[in-house]
Amino acid sequence: MKLSAEQVQFFYDKGYLVVEDIFTEEDFAPLIAAIEGYIDRRARELKAQGKIEDLCEGQPFEKRFAGLYAQNREIENDLDIYNSRLEEMYKFLYNEKFMDVVESIVGGEIMCNPIQHLRAKIPTPIIAEGVPEYVHNVPWHQDAATMQEDADPYPIVTFWLPLVDAVEETGCMQVLPGAFRNGYLPHQNYAGLTIVPSELPDITPQLAACKKGGIVIMSKYTPHRGLPNKSDIVRWSLDLRYQPAGTSTGRTFYPDFITRSREHPEQVQPNYVQWCADWIVAFEAAKNIRKYRASIAVAN
Repeated sequence: MKLSAEQVQFFYDKGYLVVEDIFTEEDFAPLIAAIEGYIDRRARELKAQGKIEDLCEGQPFEKRFAGLYAQNREIENDLDIYNSRLEEMYKFLYNEKFMDVVESIVGGEIMCNPIQHLRAKIPTPIIAEGVPEYVHNVPWHQDAATMQEDADPYPIVTFWLPLVDAVEETGCMQVLPGAFRNGYLPHQNYAGLTIVPSELPDITPQLAACKKGGIVIMSKYTPHRGLPNKSDIVRWSLDLRYQPAGTSTGRTFYPDFITRSREHPEQVQPNYVQWCADWIVAFEAAKNIRKYRASIAVAN
């Protein structure tokens, strides 16, 4: 589904847009099944090591991970997209419905940015003792802060997809409408990567609630944060970024690839095995390379 002219204009006016009813349960089913399979394998590994007792089998997708986390937070390790490297996840990055939405904002020559995340936002009552709040409740920040400066001239757009309903109770995002016009705001690395408090625009935050099947679209300069998950379920989400093909990703040492091309469709060449291999090589080669902006301060 392509966005309407009114939706696109709202995005350019406010720096964000919530679009509902893009995906069906059937669209997500293979992806969620793959995530469930990965979690099951990790749980069985931890049980074999004597680190958990209960596999929490039979619990639904939105609850099982919380039960496992409550026993041992190692279940979180290697969950992210580039660590787990699930084939169904890779396929979803090319999803045609998804690319229609992306094309409405980015244009017909689309590249997948390597900064991409699978997130499991744990219910606040079971967050392990000693875990800093910012780990699960991300403070005010701009996505531009997580990229090197060579990406500044280019429109890298965030597409945030909840895999369960993301409402205030489950810890949806808040955004500052229109604040993207200020461009990049100074950040500090203290209690999480966050905008320097004195630089945060005086704008009333807006809830970016979004049901499963929808997308929250944001400019890389839109300040946003995550609210606490006060429910009893895990708020699963995908944090994906796309941009015009041929532009700098802000992490050029990690793999990017073309997901749609109207002018050169032959450039779209999905290759899951190569994607996995590229990430393995890139992780090793980039061990000592700075990932974020050089200007980010470390607060005292």
